[in-house]
Amino acid sequence: MSQPNPSYDDGLVLLDRHAITLRRYHFPSGTSKVIPLRTVRGYRTEPLGLVLNRFRIWGSSDLRRWLPLDVWRPVKSTLVTLDVPGTRPSPAFTPLRANEFTAVLDQLLER
Repeated sequence: MSQPNPSYDDGLVLLDRHAITLRRYHFPSGTSKVIPLRTVRGYRTEPLGLVLNRFRIWGSSDLRRWLPLDVWRPVKSTLVTLDVPGTRPSPAFTPLRANEFTAVLDQLLER
C-alpha cells in the first residue's frame, strides 16, 4: 500500500514529492544540491565495496560521479547514482536506509 505523500530524510538525504536534496554536496562550501524530481530519469544502486568510494568522504575518485560530504560512508553499504540528463558528474550518495530510500523513490518516480 503506498503512502499519500511518501518522503525520506536521514539528515543528509531528503526526498519528497518535489525534489531530492543532497546536503553538504558542494565543495568547499558544503551547500546543498537540490535536484527536482521531474529531472531524474532513473537511478542505479550498487554495493559499496572496499575499493568503490567507501573511504571517499567527499568528492569522487572516478570523476563520473560526485559524492556529498558523508563521514559515515565507510560504514554504509549501498551507493545510489542518479541519472539526471545534462548533469556531470552524476550525483551519487549513500543513504542511511537505502532500501527505504529506493522504495520511496520508486513510488515517486511512478507518478
